[in-house]
Amino acid sequence: MQGSIAFFGTYSVNETDKTYTQHVESCTFPNWNGTERKYSFNISGDELNITVISTPSTGTGTAHLVWKRAK
Repeated sequence: MQGSIAFFGTYSVNETDKTYTQHVESCTFPNWNGTERKYSFNISGDELNITVISTPSTGTGTAHLVWKRAK
């Protein structure tokens, strides 16, 4: 399982700011337990583009994720 991550919790969406926040209840990466992780997003056609917003717990840098709708 080295290099993998799993977590669960709830999330909230701010449509005005185009952000969503994951409220991590528990995670295989222990320092994420009880944290909130904020992301910006954009939906275009069949793609969801996500950008991780850096926080003290995530460090510096930017990660971009692209999810495509399966057909």
